[in-house]
Amino acid sequence: MKKSYILNAVLIVIIVAAAGLFYQYRNVQVPIPPLKERTGPISVTSEWLNTKAAIQGLQRKLREKPNDLQSKLLLAFAFMQEARITGEHPYYYPAALNLINDILDQEPENPILMYEATVAKASIQLSLHQFNEALATGKKALAINPNIASVYGVLCDANVELGNYEEAINMADRMTAIRPDLKSYSRISYLREIHGDLPGAIEAMEHAAAAGYPGLEQTAWTRFTLGSLYEKTGDLQKAAAVYERAMAEYPKYAFAIGGLARLAEKKNNPQAAIRLYTEAANVLPEFSFQEELVRLYQRQGETRTAANLMEELIEGLQEDQKSGHLMDLELANIYLHLKNDPKAAMTYAIKEFKRRPNNIDVCKTLAAIYYKQQQYQQADFFLQKATRTNSQDPTLLCLNGLVKYRLGDRVAGETLIRKSLATDPFQNTAYSTEGKSLLSNSISKL
Repeated sequence: MKKSYILNAVLIVIIVAAAGLFYQYRNVQVPIPPLKERTGPISVTSEWLNTKAAIQGLQRKLREKPNDLQSKLLLAFAFMQEARITGEHPYYYPAALNLINDILDQEPENPILMYEATVAKASIQLSLHQFNEALATGKKALAINPNIASVYGVLCDANVELGNYEEAINMADRMTAIRPDLKSYSRISYLREIHGDLPGAIEAMEHAAAAGYPGLEQTAWTRFTLGSLYEKTGDLQKAAAVYERAMAEYPKYAFAIGGLARLAEKKNNPQAAIRLYTEAANVLPEFSFQEELVRLYQRQGETRTAANLMEELIEGLQEDQKSGHLMDLELANIYLHLKNDPKAAMTYAIKEFKRRPNNIDVCKTLAAIYYKQQQYQQADFFLQKATRTNSQDPTLLCLNGLVKYRLGDRVAGETLIRKSLATDPFQNTAYSTEGKSLLSNSISKL
């Protein structure tokens, strides 16, 4: 009896203390995240001055009215855009997500605000490569309002990344029916590309670029993507023209500079490629620019420079991982192609495969790892999954041809390798080099 009395007394004390803490801290707000100063060329543009003023205005509003949920949402949007422009993903995406979660936790009665915040959360989860979570969040937004195009955009992207390609097509079609614009056309383009329709993909991306406003980052991105499609068909002249136009409309656009670097390498000018990739990396700390630089330095025999840069690259990706940005697929490809460590690559690739076993890019990476280890049957198993959409990606075609050749089906293998080289005759990869060597040996044996 005495023991029961003591326990009850302790329980009452805990409840009273918890209630006191609740009333003390119930009005405590999520801190307003500070704005990070830009550095390099993007810190001296008029766009930055306008963006900085707008963000500082929103922060001032939130200091005055902490429960201004609309301003909080706009600040989250601004941080999401800053992540794209500056590459500061480990800072801006978690900061934006905290703001969005604070809005959703308060369950605003305004259905438009609730919808926009939910779609924004799904968009951030996509950017962090949290694709299963993004799909679940997108479905919540759909339940709030099924009549706005943006929800179908995040559902399309999530389904693409998870390998649910038929459902992705359905979502893209519904998005385009509601609002045919840059965002919907660009998704149609990618779906056509991975289903083997490169001319159709180019046509849709041309529509996307035409629908965008010149000078906006989103429009510059569509032009860069259009240039990449031209590259995949071997049309370097059109690719260069599109990259130049993107830079004319959006000066110092890092991805367009990177595109010109890739063209320089294809034209056998590695020094120009290194200079341009370095310029792009100084504008935006995008891992792909560092990845290309490592590869170029390795080919030039500058092993120490390549090793130092690779260490920085991996450290940056691991920092992204700590912030919730899942980068296992990217790390798998770096360990396979740059560090020549298929065992470590496999560890990362399997982690990604467990999250999304139907994604064609994940299956392609696993096929490449098994090919590196000369396990051709396993490589072929994953290539069957990677090629099920009939993608005409030249690298995938070449890898598939090499595997079939090694398995003894030389006719099918050589056909695929020739198709790859005919699609993009300017390839300069380990696969294309090996493929050319195999074709040359076959001819010499005739």
